[in-house]
Amino acid sequence: MAPLPEAAQPAPPAELPPPPPPLWQPYQAQTLLNYIRQVGRDGLSPADYDPAAVEAGMRSGDPMQMSQAATDSFNKLASDLALGHVRGDARIDWHVVDNDIDPERRRQMLEAALATNRIPEVLNGLLPSHPQYGALKTALSITPATDSAKYNRIRLNMDRWRWLPRELGQKYIIVNVPSYYATLVENGATRWKTRAVAGAIKTPTPQLNATAVGVILNPWWEVPKSISKEVAGKAGYVAVKGKDGKVQRWRQPPGPTNALGQLKIVMPNDQAIYLHDTNAKSRFNSDIRAASHGCIRTKDVLELATMLLGDDNGEWTPEKIKETLASKKSKQANFVKPLPVYIVYFSAAANVDGSIVNYSDMYKRDGKVIEALLDSKGEMPGKKPAEKVAAK
Repeated sequence: MAPLPEAAQPAPPAELPPPPPPLWQPYQAQTLLNYIRQVGRDGLSPADYDPAAVEAGMRSGDPMQMSQAATDSFNKLASDLALGHVRGDARIDWHVVDNDIDPERRRQMLEAALATNRIPEVLNGLLPSHPQYGALKTALSITPATDSAKYNRIRLNMDRWRWLPRELGQKYIIVNVPSYYATLVENGATRWKTRAVAGAIKTPTPQLNATAVGVILNPWWEVPKSISKEVAGKAGYVAVKGKDGKVQRWRQPPGPTNALGQLKIVMPNDQAIYLHDTNAKSRFNSDIRAASHGCIRTKDVLELATMLLGDDNGEWTPEKIKETLASKKSKQANFVKPLPVYIVYFSAAANVDGSIVNYSDMYKRDGKVIEALLDSKGEMPGKKPAEKVAAK
């Protein structure tokens, strides 16, 4: 069929106007205002949620103006409580997926909050449930705002908790890059913890979440292209050639000199980052452990793998694992139940009493992210909109 002449092409469907806001009662708008005025306790700025517009709507005597202003403020506040105030590229190399809220769920929550007169409870239900968030909140409450460096660092790390899913899972691995530790958490308690080596300053570890499905025993190391020239032609490395006979990449076979050691955890992700053993175990003795090409070298990771493979009556017994390692053959062993892994960047933690433990801001990210936190839109000041940058 011949295409229609340009003038006769059907017009694209018009975008539907947004639905009208649900109707607010004045006392409900006042409840929202009270919540906004106290949102500083969660490290957020009340002015970012336009309390002046809500007040003006209440004074106007126009129910629709008041309802629209209150809905706009509720929507922005709910999104920031659930997802964090700092957004997009301002988070710097953060690739964690957080689906805690979307516009449809947010509207459902708002309608339920108004129907039950439980606005504060609904908003509080969006905050991170992890005890560390509560400890940081306590620390913020006892820190003078005049101590701006400490105050903003606490606020920043509270926001980073909001960047994560509210519920991390019943069992999960979390790696905090600045602390150089990897931890297995189960039912809210630390089950296993060990030292880790993270990406060097030149090759920083990105922040991400992935699902660990198992481990590869006696793994091959696929040499990253960024360092392939360093190993090209060296003994102990195998060239992978294309049909044209040209070398496409280099691999290192299993063995005592393999950079991945005895195993790596299989956790597919777009950043090609994973936890693994190492043949350079002396690195774990250093206080500053930023030395990898981005992946997480994990001390005693065989112990972690043995635990996880044995969970849920897994068939991979310690004896079977030892036999496979001794065979020198590469073999994937899967967990009965996959578990999430979170690689995060917290430069401060809090004890129960509100005292702060500071870690080195190794990649020098805090300053830029604090600038975005202080921006009303959660963006780094001076950053051009993405579409304008792309249009250059």
